[in-house]
Amino acid sequence: MDSLNPDESAANQLRSFVERIERLSEELKGIQDDIKDVYAEAKGNGFDTKVLRKIIALRKKDAAEREEEEAILELYMQALGMIPGSGVREAAE
Repeated sequence: MDSLNPDESAANQLRSFVERIERLSEELKGIQDDIKDVYAEAKGNGFDTKVLRKIIALRKKDAAEREEEEAILELYMQALGMIPGSGVREAAE
């Protein structure tokens, strides 16, 4: 009967976790490189990659979250006089 002692079992389990994480990290790096290539291709076709990144971030949010963020952004911009006709900047001058 050849059974592992608890220390060996824990060491094997730890090794397994580390190897899985390393393997997934390599896969992730490959995917990140692929994404970088797609952004470069989009840029080469005349698209603004900064805007594309913003679109990707917005699409990850649900509609309610986007609407709330946009409302707060508009409120802040109005307060700073960044929206034409808001009257805040004109009143301050």
